[in-house]
Amino acid sequence: MSTVSTCFIHVIYIASTAESVFEAITRPEIARTYWGHENVSDWQPGSRWQHVRADAARKVELVGEVVESTPPSRLVITWAAASQADDAQAYSRVTFDIVPYDGMVRLTVTHDQLEPGSGMDTGIRQGWPLVLSSLKSLLETGRGMDVFAKPLA
Repeated sequence: MSTVSTCFIHVIYIASTAESVFEAITRPEIARTYWGHENVSDWQPGSRWQHVRADAARKVELVGEVVESTPPSRLVITWAAASQADDAQAYSRVTFDIVPYDGMVRLTVTHDQLEPGSGMDTGIRQGWPLVLSSLKSLLETGRGMDVFAKPLA
């Protein structure tokens, strides 16, 4: 990555518990129901994690390392396309801050260390709002959304 970087921050309120939100991010069988991918790791600092497509092909699309894991309040991971796993400059960072908030949870996702205008920067700006809306829907109604849906134009 160049010396210039950008960041994306998304805040969403979910009628759930911090424990349920943390589990939904870290448990593969839950993540697949709202994300269409499984997040696979033992979630210990220093461990690798993989973002695996939850279909028959089981393609690993993203990889990274667990930087910090403090259940149920905080998770920090590095993040890169699997095809760029060997390029240290390709990694960005994602922080999930999960805070109980008057009978609900405030989830703040900060995706930083992004190269401005890169494919990853563009992709996550479209992807995070949809994924987090689907997470909210799953935890509040029991049903996630189609994160592979395309805009009607």
